[in-house]
Amino acid sequence: MADIEKRDSTSVEADNEKGIATEVKTHEALDQQSYGDVDEYEIGFGRYQRELFLLSGLGWLADNLWLQGVAVLLPQINTALNPSRVEYTTLALYAGLIAGSVTWGSLSDIIGRRLSWQITLCIAGIFGIAAGGSKNFVTLCSLVACMAFGVGGNLPVDGALFLENIPQSHQWLLTFLSAWWSVGQVIGSLIIWGFVANYSDDKGWRYSFYTLGSMTFGMFICRYFIFQLQESPKFLVATGQDEKAIEALTYIAKRNGKTITLTAEKLLALGRVKARGHKEGLLWQLKNSFTHLSLEHVRPLFSTKHLAINTTLIILIWGLLGLAYPLFNGFLVLYLQDKISFNSSLNHTYRDYIIVAVLGVPGSAIACFIVDWTRESRRSQSRWVLGGRKLALAVSTLATGLFLFLFTTSTSEASYLGFSCASSLTQNAMYGVLYAYTPEVFPTPHRGTGDALASAFNRVMGLISPLIKIATTSKNGTSSVDANIPVFISASLFVLASILAVLLPIETAGKAVL
Repeated sequence: MADIEKRDSTSVEADNEKGIATEVKTHEALDQQSYGDVDEYEIGFGRYQRELFLLSGLGWLADNLWLQGVAVLLPQINTALNPSRVEYTTLALYAGLIAGSVTWGSLSDIIGRRLSWQITLCIAGIFGIAAGGSKNFVTLCSLVACMAFGVGGNLPVDGALFLENIPQSHQWLLTFLSAWWSVGQVIGSLIIWGFVANYSDDKGWRYSFYTLGSMTFGMFICRYFIFQLQESPKFLVATGQDEKAIEALTYIAKRNGKTITLTAEKLLALGRVKARGHKEGLLWQLKNSFTHLSLEHVRPLFSTKHLAINTTLIILIWGLLGLAYPLFNGFLVLYLQDKISFNSSLNHTYRDYIIVAVLGVPGSAIACFIVDWTRESRRSQSRWVLGGRKLALAVSTLATGLFLFLFTTSTSEASYLGFSCASSLTQNAMYGVLYAYTPEVFPTPHRGTGDALASAFNRVMGLISPLIKIATTSKNGTSSVDANIPVFISASLFVLASILAVLLPIETAGKAVL
């Protein structure tokens, strides 16, 4: 596909200089007709990619559905189960997310994207439903961690899989995929608000868990039983499985109503296709995968100076945002409840939270527009160039930090709500660009591992957020003389992340994914 398509000598030299393409495998059998040509002209963007966009989007929706769902339910869990500190629920959530992102992201580079993509939502749905029946706080935290283990694999796997199945002309859609993440926050918040407003504290949060868990399991059913996912052709090419890659491309082309001219028979006639092994069952793949767990997919991410610097910086940025984002968003309901409780009901608090969630959705569209406009400007040699992924990431991250600083100085409900909405907009734009840039910069054979490292460090830092919240606020999780400290720390981390974004040495705007 596009990662090994024939490019002009200038772009190839630039990529080699920056170390992006050093680990991308090419095959002699593709000298006369590359997968890039098949990708762009014979397969293109059709029904298969549209369906994959919808179903991959469900994984991103589920991720934020649970992140925000747990955050919104903290007051009800606190009242119903009376834990020593309700923030330990968030701690359990991030512990599961860490394990899930590392496990599923790494496995996707060993046994392929397909299994991880199909099974993560199944695990999340089952344990999400079970969490609603928890008899005590310890059980709840344990089940939330198990649920998060499943949902934690969605971002690194879904983004890589979708990116590897779209032509360069539609690569901007990876940015727009983040809109599903924003929609997940809105849907989760609306569902929970409905239950909390109409049922007691104990029933409200339980019904919410049952509903969110059932929705997640329904997403798994759509992925596994309705859509026939093919293994990523890019992954198959990168691992020397040309014959299987052609079979996948043939199916995708047929799904799109087209026929490709490159066939397995042609390559077999040339004697250049690696014969399919006999041991290719799922159980054998799982067993074999654990014999190859090593640093073989980590070292190449640091194989050249430019790639090493870029990999280090992108992981650091993910880590800083992993702490900054939940420090504010993970406890926003508690902050709003504290700030406006003097004259407002709980329904009023949830109403404001929904407004903040809804206004975050356009942020993804803004990021998508910036990413696409940048590429088109470069192609047409327009004098108006936005500056690429790095500048868009730096500006949106810096704006988020500034709005949070203003939030800490607010003295009225209108200002609290206004700065929360503004930061929600810029945060979603920021994540839209980040979600596009991160998988683009890693070569195909190691993309899952690179995404997993970034996602795992993001979750590890997120694990610290409830500890900071506990240390700087009172036992009830709201009022304190230091109530603004978590938000102030969050704002500072966003500003620091924006500085690191400027220092990234590799720009991916206008380039085909490797």
